Amino acid sequence: MVTSKVVTNTLNGTIYSIKNVIPLPVSIKKPHMLDRPYEQQNVGVMIGMTGDSRGQILIDGEKEAFRKLGLCMFGIELEDDMLLSFIGELGNMIAGSLAASISKSGVELDITPPAVISGKKALFGFTKAILLPFVVETVGEFTILLALQGHEGGKTYDPPAQVMR
Repeated sequence: MVTSKVVTNTLNGTIYSIKNVIPLPVSIKKPHMLDRPYEQQNVGVMIGMTGDSRGQILIDGEKEAFRKLGLCMFGIELEDDMLLSFIGELGNMIAGSLAASISKSGVELDITPPAVISGKKALFGFTKAILLPFVVETVGEFTILLALQGHEGGKTYDPPAQVMR
């Protein structure tokens, strides 16, 4: 069963990972629970989580904010496929850092390859999720959705989150 310890470690690990991966000042806003489908407005990256903390992590933001972040991190303008590749890699870096950081607290976590999602989409199929908005100074606002699945006795009772047009 996903315990409050696993949820707390996953949330704290996500915050640590954001600040560890992004080399600019980051302001974390208050996380809150979401019990309805999440509506992505522009572009994001979704990564699956398996192990003690199962579910999906979605990093959502405006293309312009990802573009500015790429320029700050790598010093070059990213467009088209390179921008989408950067968005996927950013998700991979944050999720990989999360897996490494929470393993220190005894929570096992593996991640799946990133999937970049573009356009207005609805993410559903989870009972509850945590929304974690954050602002990167001079870049813009992003949102992380942590859709954690409960499982008991090896059986998952929340289906994986799904994307609909």
